[in-house]
Amino acid sequence: MPRKDRVTLSPVENAALQQSLFKDFNPVTERIPTIIVDNFPALGKLAAMRFLEWVQQNPEGVISLPTGKTPEHFIKWVTHIQRNWENPEMRKFLEDSGLNPAKKPEMNALRFVQIDEFYPINPKQHNSFYAYIRQFYIESFGLSRDRAMLINCEKIGLEPGESLSDVWPNHTVDLSLRYRYGKTREERRQRDMLARIDQWCQEYEEIIRGMGGIGFFLGGIGPDGHIGFNVSGSDHYSTTRLTPTNYETQASAATDLGGIEISRNRLVITIGLGTIAYNPQCVAIIIAAGEAKASVIRDAIENPPNILYPATVLQQLANARFYITRGAAKLMKERQKALIEMEDPLAPETIEKIVVDTAVNARKSITTLSPSDFREDMLGKVMLKKHSGNLKDTLQAVRDDLMTKLESGISKHSNKRFLHTEPHHDDIMLGYLPHVVRHIRDASNTHYFSCFTGGFTSVSNQFMIGQLEKLLEVLDSPEFEGLHDTGYFAKDNLNGRNRDVWQYLDGVAMKSRTIKNEGEAR
Repeated sequence: MPRKDRVTLSPVENAALQQSLFKDFNPVTERIPTIIVDNFPALGKLAAMRFLEWVQQNPEGVISLPTGKTPEHFIKWVTHIQRNWENPEMRKFLEDSGLNPAKKPEMNALRFVQIDEFYPINPKQHNSFYAYIRQFYIESFGLSRDRAMLINCEKIGLEPGESLSDVWPNHTVDLSLRYRYGKTREERRQRDMLARIDQWCQEYEEIIRGMGGIGFFLGGIGPDGHIGFNVSGSDHYSTTRLTPTNYETQASAATDLGGIEISRNRLVITIGLGTIAYNPQCVAIIIAAGEAKASVIRDAIENPPNILYPATVLQQLANARFYITRGAAKLMKERQKALIEMEDPLAPETIEKIVVDTAVNARKSITTLSPSDFREDMLGKVMLKKHSGNLKDTLQAVRDDLMTKLESGISKHSNKRFLHTEPHHDDIMLGYLPHVVRHIRDASNTHYFSCFTGGFTSVSNQFMIGQLEKLLEVLDSPEFEGLHDTGYFAKDNLNGRNRDVWQYLDGVAMKSRTIKNEGEAR
């Protein structure tokens, strides 16, 4: 585990640490030095400053930068600083941030290594990582195209005159062909293609290692803790490869690819964990923001090396860092303890959370908790030390407040206007449908529903094409003509719409694709 006396911070990191609420960057429980900032834009700023600092010292170094939403503010800050470097106010800002304003970083001699890419995907597609890198790194940063190692799927394994759709007509890759003989001419063609892709991946890895490995790596962390596309369970010595992903990664990628039905069929080409950690001097930085990342951040920082937590591979690198927001640090108890110790007096919300957590851990009701229960909890001990009131009265007050909230939640409201929102199409139904129904029954209430559809439930072009094809198959049939003549498809025929659903559900119950297709076509 890194100790404070064995870790050397850069001037930029020292400046950031001084501006942070947390002056001790490496508490006992943390195995990778971690710097915490207040918000997402500040996270991008810190990553940009550290990157520019490294480039000043390594103008011909090898860099590997992330794609997607994670580096949004990083890219904006790097671009903004480059454009305004000579501005007196900017130079003062750089100096205050620990960066030497006398030496503007030169980007055109850097070597760039693409971390990962979906496969198969047209590189011209706007949401391909190849297109992203060309727009935001090659063009915006002024990197040399000739010194960039990119993953262009149209140049990997294809024979002259071939296209990706020729080899993979359904955009689905069967990796079992690596180990079995193809049963058809198409499968044999695909098997040969897989061999060429694997050879390309090996050569990609050899080039990276031939350059001495990656000198500066910046990455995000996925919902399962993945780095690059090295999902939970990946070998810490893994290299560049074509590989499948897991459900968490597919759901996360669905927004970029247009729905889960597309992302679940896509494989990925990714550099390995062994690739990232090959250079012992690599400055490897993981950035993460928000409470949604709190559990994977805690697991990556506080656990010993384990294949379940891909980022733990970085513990072997002296220059590995985590830059995270306060929300992402929510489950790191040492950090939360420090925050609570700074509160004076303790906020009612803080007291309530500690009391509830202690009750859950002790398996007791709130009012039966004793001082010894709090002494067994890290945060409970801090509360006992800082809280000046009578513990019994505090516990009763917390219980009363919780009961008030519960009673308010279950009480019935009349003459109200409700706006129900949900990220996905079934969240209200699964989350609080009985509560909704109870208030719908009151005619004095008005309800509005808004579904903010997430990527993994979005309607893709391919899905709509499939629906139209099903409709065309039955559109001129006698059954549909009869339904049309009876007014079944009239806009105001709500019973007909319900019957469409019943038709489909009957098909599900009977395991009949024909009946289901007719329900969808209607």
